[in-house]
Amino acid sequence: MVEDALIEHLLQFVTPEKRSRMESVLARRTSHVQVVLEDIFQPHNASAVMRSCECFGIQHLHVVEDRYPYSLNREVAMGASNWINLHRYRDPGHGNSLACIRHLKSRGLRLVATCLSADDIPMEELPLDRPLALWFGTEEDGLSETVLEAADLKVRIPMYGFTQSFNLSVCAAICLHDIRRRLMESTVPWALSAEEKRSVLRLWLGNAVRNAGIIERTFLLRHDTSPDP
Repeated sequence: MVEDALIEHLLQFVTPEKRSRMESVLARRTSHVQVVLEDIFQPHNASAVMRSCECFGIQHLHVVEDRYPYSLNREVAMGASNWINLHRYRDPGHGNSLACIRHLKSRGLRLVATCLSADDIPMEELPLDRPLALWFGTEEDGLSETVLEAADLKVRIPMYGFTQSFNLSVCAAICLHDIRRRLMESTVPWALSAEEKRSVLRLWLGNAVRNAGIIERTFLLRHDTSPDP
């Protein structure tokens, strides 16, 4: 298979230590949990969530941009953008939250909205039996009614102080820490499939290998084929 051969070819351009590290991290990656950010106003918050996703092994981050455009703060993200799949929903005609909802539902993900209501499920009780998309809303207003109405479940982080509010990136990190811990202790098949691992590894190599685009095009020309669109 040309795809496998291309990956092996690109792996020649990374050190044995880097290759071993990639294999180790890839074994702990998951698409069972995905994160969605809806209209995040502060770029550093969105980038901090991206960094948390990468640290906790969450491979897919979705960003809805109806009111506020997403921009990467590289100092905050600390290179996380090289290692995760970023999906952006930014049609100028708006309706991007609904487009994201449809995309995730078509792939069988349970939609989980993070909220503050005392009636919502505590985060530690969130069921992990099905793949899920965890939604976080804009800093002041939270999630839109579109998302809240479409959500399969609503969860909250129990709080015990007067403030009753975490910073967005702190909230995401707390949720992902709890979910990751429970996944690792469970029998849920959370690991990437062989096909997913191949796709993610190709992404990583494309970002890690100097002049990867040129190397890839040369390789594919020699094999009388062309890159995937």
